[in-house]
Amino acid sequence: MAIHQINSITHGFISPSLAKKNNSPSEGAGNFSQLLKNSIDEVNKMQVQSDQLTEKLVRGENVDLHQVMIASQKASITLQTTMEVRNKVVEAYQEIMRMPM
Repeated sequence: MAIHQINSITHGFISPSLAKKNNSPSEGAGNFSQLLKNSIDEVNKMQVQSDQLTEKLVRGENVDLHQVMIASQKASITLQTTMEVRNKVVEAYQEIMRMPM
């Protein structure tokens, strides 16, 4: 069995290219909160777009039925995905809280 040298680790030290950035917890929280806000805004945008197309269809405006159905399904799928991610985050939080200290 051949053993090959690992180039990224030299004499027990990790090379600078693989070194982890030292981010403060507040920077990480800011990044996460911005990501969360952007995701929720995207879900809201899909819901609003679906509602607008549905209202146009109901009023008898010139809109294709398949476009309304596609927008409705996109909005539904993004909302379901968001809810599943939320459920997994809550489960992970509850699991962490059950861990002994």
